[in-house]
Amino acid sequence: MDEVEVVVAHSQRATLRVGDVFLKVDGDPAHAEREARAMDMAPIPTPAVLWREPPVLAIAAVPGKALGVLGEPSAASPAAWAAAGAAVRKLHDAPLPPWPGPRLDDVAAELDRECAWLLAHAVVPAEVVRRNRAIAEAALRPWTPVFVHGDLQITHVFVDGDEVTGVIDWSEAAPGDAMFDLAILTLGHEERLDEVLAGYGPGADRDVIRAWWSLRSLVASRWLIEHGFDPDARGCEFDVLRSRMREP
Repeated sequence: MDEVEVVVAHSQRATLRVGDVFLKVDGDPAHAEREARAMDMAPIPTPAVLWREPPVLAIAAVPGKALGVLGEPSAASPAAWAAAGAAVRKLHDAPLPPWPGPRLDDVAAELDRECAWLLAHAVVPAEVVRRNRAIAEAALRPWTPVFVHGDLQITHVFVDGDEVTGVIDWSEAAPGDAMFDLAILTLGHEERLDEVLAGYGPGADRDVIRAWWSLRSLVASRWLIEHGFDPDARGCEFDVLRSRMREP
């Protein structure tokens, strides 16, 4: 029997790997349902769904390697990053999934709530929180919904050479802001934004992408801390927040 590898595990969900099969166990069966439907609808390479027995979703491994990880330089070529941008454009041009996405009012309320928590617990200096809260304001504007992945971290995009071979982890897919996907893909790898946008094409707003870098890092930090992750690791969320302090 193949060795069982725990890929990620926390109180909400766990992912195990057995050979070339990934078993995703989620406390909310709606996540698995949405993930399977989103992968079926997405016009870009996704893992094959092998079987689904709530609360478990079994999917096949995709070929290739992830674009990279937070905190380390990406070994992927500029062409691979551009291919990722082109794949994101193809997704954003696809018909919307038939379930609701995030509401602007809810995003704004979450930002206020998480900034208050960061200030109260002093996990980063207050001036860092306030500076990034001001930058994040640019993301809080009405957007035209597109089909977004919703959690497009570089570890979720796989490439082989200069081609995208698969995009994984679709449980947050929904109608949403296109700039959010582009920001999450380049979070902590801002030097790759030009390459991504070369593949994505026209219509990207760099100021809004920059705002989402700040907003995402602010709202994700408490969840990461409470679930055993370290947003202060090199190249991760706190570094993203601190980097804004060096800008004019």
